[in-house]
Amino acid sequence: MIEKKDSVWDYVRALFWALLLAGIFRSFVYEPFSIPSGSMQPTLLIGDHLFVSKWTYGYSKHSLPMSPNLYDGRVPNGVPDRGDVIVFKFIEEKWRGGETTITRTDYIKRLVGLPGDTVQMKGGRLYINGAMIDRKLDGEFSAGGQTYKQYIETLPNGVEHKILEIDDNQSLDNTEVFKVPAEHYFFMGDNRDNSNDSRYSVKYVPAENLVGRADILFLSIDWQGDDWMDFDFGLRWDRMFTSIGP
Repeated sequence: MIEKKDSVWDYVRALFWALLLAGIFRSFVYEPFSIPSGSMQPTLLIGDHLFVSKWTYGYSKHSLPMSPNLYDGRVPNGVPDRGDVIVFKFIEEKWRGGETTITRTDYIKRLVGLPGDTVQMKGGRLYINGAMIDRKLDGEFSAGGQTYKQYIETLPNGVEHKILEIDDNQSLDNTEVFKVPAEHYFFMGDNRDNSNDSRYSVKYVPAENLVGRADILFLSIDWQGDDWMDFDFGLRWDRMFTSIGP
């Protein structure tokens, strides 16, 4: 009896179905992301790896790889909650080499302002619809050679989360009054003095640009060292498989 060997095409076919299933999972169920910066500290740390749920707010063209222009809006049209930590597409048009280029960058921030809200920072304090948001001191947090004051902030819907402030006199601690347009959202980083968010260039994020809600931390690596050839790292075991949301 001669055992039949798998042909090259059998392996190609298996690889095709594996890639197809992985693409479907990433597009419609959960997509993994990693955290490269400290703008969401202390909630998310550099080296955190997380799963973002794609179905929570429905699906838009940005749910798919390369954001193909298949349709507008969201299907179904899910509504996020204030305080959710969300991945969204920040889309920029830039003039380069005599033509306009479009860049799409994944950002992760906390949803602070809903459509119709007014949002402002005054003296380091967050105001939503004219009311100052409560915060209470919760010790200190150190990262990257910087020591921050850590606070617990309570949003109008009761969601509590931690924020960081160097002090209340940084460049984004006093802003204009932002009026959030219909079908748009206002986002801020939890590291308030170290975040490019809706107070700066990100501005108002269209509902269509939401990619998904950050749900679960599945891996957290504490990287140390100057380069990848000479590093020492440890796993933050206490952060693995923990919920990100309130």
